[in-house]
Amino acid sequence: MNISAMKTEHIPFIAVLEKECFSSPWSENALSEELSNPDSHFLVAECGEVAGYIGVQEICGEAYITNVAVFEKFRKKGIGRMLLRAAAENAESRKCEFITLEVRVSNSAAISLYESEGFEKVGIRKNFYSSPVEDGAIYTKYFSGGKTE
Repeated sequence: MNISAMKTEHIPFIAVLEKECFSSPWSENALSEELSNPDSHFLVAECGEVAGYIGVQEICGEAYITNVAVFEKFRKKGIGRMLLRAAAENAESRKCEFITLEVRVSNSAAISLYESEGFEKVGIRKNFYSSPVEDGAIYTKYFSGGKTE
């Protein structure tokens, strides 16, 4: 499995993955715009073909995971975990204080992954998701010195 920065040639595959996984998928155009955004850091997992991806946007030393998705035929192989670890390591190396995300409260598989990777539940966003409407749990992983007690 190779994890690398998203490139133009990945975008059509990621757009298909978006449609497979999300009720409000990003378009090819929206994904393409991230390539020229210096605050965006999108990674792609490949093993001969695109298996999954993760998107991170950074604002003032804070990293926000926009999406993480893996094609169904590649799930349960540790690809999501590899992408999550790579994104967190990259954000920490860029001196971010933390990395955070929202997840549907019903997505127990993702929540289990995030918790096993050191993310802590720090809040709930009521009715954050649509189609269907559902709360979003906020999970954050603090890097050394990032969390104030």
